[in-house]
Amino acid sequence: MASTNSLPQGFIPVMLTPFTDSGAIDHAGLSVLTDYYMQAGSAGLFANCLSSEMYELTNDERLTITKQVVDQAAGHIPVVSTGTLGGTIAAQADFVKRIYDTGVQAVIVISGQIAAADESDEVFIERMEELMHLTPGVPLGFYECPVPYKRLINADVLAKLLPSKRLIYHKDTCLDAAEVERRLAVAQGYNFGLYDAYMVNATSSLKAGAAGLSCIQGNIYPELIVWICEHYADASPEAQKVQQFFNDSMEIVHSAYPTIAKYSLMKRGFPISTYTRRKVDPLTEALKEGMDDLLITIDNLHDELGIKPVYQHSSALVS
Repeated sequence: MASTNSLPQGFIPVMLTPFTDSGAIDHAGLSVLTDYYMQAGSAGLFANCLSSEMYELTNDERLTITKQVVDQAAGHIPVVSTGTLGGTIAAQADFVKRIYDTGVQAVIVISGQIAAADESDEVFIERMEELMHLTPGVPLGFYECPVPYKRLINADVLAKLLPSKRLIYHKDTCLDAAEVERRLAVAQGYNFGLYDAYMVNATSSLKAGAAGLSCIQGNIYPELIVWICEHYADASPEAQKVQQFFNDSMEIVHSAYPTIAKYSLMKRGFPISTYTRRKVDPLTEALKEGMDDLLITIDNLHDELGIKPVYQHSSALVS
């Protein structure tokens, strides 16, 4: 069955999952976080992703947080959520249908869960065709997730799968501007949106025709991601400055992630714990100081661009 769905252009954040200090899902915090993304200007939401610590959630928790986000965003912006987290294709197809029943606009396929690292693109395509056969009518998306391993879906593979008209979202992590252009070229004429995760290539991907951005930086400075989605074509010093800021902040935003993102939100006044179920590098005092400095830079950029942030960082909070 062909999909008539499409996702809007702009920023689709990969959502965090707030936890209490005891490790339980903080549903009240998730509600505030969902509202935060929407107020910041997000075009859609990606729940139950790697940033959500999806591999550390149970199936019931994956369904519960997805449904909560879908219900809250209903009538405002669409939601996508991961449906393939390991097992046989039949088992993954079953969970795809369960996720779709929560009301998401598309279910995301983790490319590394469909074929092993040593298996060919032909095997990947065959299993994707099997998955689509077992999930008739369900709009799908791809995420080149680094866990369990990063399997890139090149332009040739996309060209073979796009005629199904089932694919509407692609979270791109190839980090290659030329390959992004090749993928966009084969996607012409389809209800398919490429959302780049690599902020060094944010402007170039948007200029090449990407539908938007889906990046972890949106959990630290979403207002700036929304701004570049709206101003990427401006030949202005401001647009160049924002892109350079993305380049310069790459290292710290990837350090001790997602703990550092939760720390940044806490510093901006968001009621969130830094508790993280994933085993990641520790959030050291040096990283905290680096993030504190980055938040001041973000404040200055907001002021320069006339952006009113949803949560305002205060230097009084920095200790």
